[in-house]
Amino acid sequence: MNPGAVGTGPVGPRSTGPNAIDRLVALLSKLPGVGKKSASRMAYHILDGSSAYAKALAEELAALHQAIRRCGTCGGFTETDPCPVCANPDRDHTLICVVERAQDLRVIEESREFHGVFHVLGGLIAPLEGVGPGDLAIGKLIARISGHNVKEIILALNPTVEGDTTALYLQKILKEFPVEVTRLASGLPVGGDLEYTDRLTLSRSFRGRVKM
Repeated sequence: MNPGAVGTGPVGPRSTGPNAIDRLVALLSKLPGVGKKSASRMAYHILDGSSAYAKALAEELAALHQAIRRCGTCGGFTETDPCPVCANPDRDHTLICVVERAQDLRVIEESREFHGVFHVLGGLIAPLEGVGPGDLAIGKLIARISGHNVKEIILALNPTVEGDTTALYLQKILKEFPVEVTRLASGLPVGGDLEYTDRLTLSRSFRGRVKM
């Protein structure tokens, strides 16, 4: 054998691709607001913890889509259909608060300022991203208003370009109905996100909502 031949010496273990930690970090880093460093800290925290915790976390994640569904009325996440808010006769069903995402519903509920019901659009009108009115649950909102005693629609949409565009579109199509259309007061910071708004600011925004 030629002593100068390449690859004749001992061969170490070959790489078989990302290991379990690398794969977990890659999955965690896909979560909103989580970078690779944060994902790595989470992964090692889980690894340093008990196997019982890791197993419970995995089981909850695996069962999430089976346990949680969309409410057929408002579009929020729930374990029962209709959701507890829509099914509650003590809520003011003449008052509908329109939000972009299901998590916005929870934020508003935690403020304890609003006692009506909700409607989740499932996004905002964003032409540059290919999202138009037909991609949102606007038709379902119209169906809820038609033939029902709805008095006011509160647009609790983020004060962004997309939020403003969606609010103006809804204001236009809702002119055909005998409902008052209002929007949260400007206590919300321009370009902000409802998810990160403190309870006091949100409460003041509801109390000071303005007619569109």
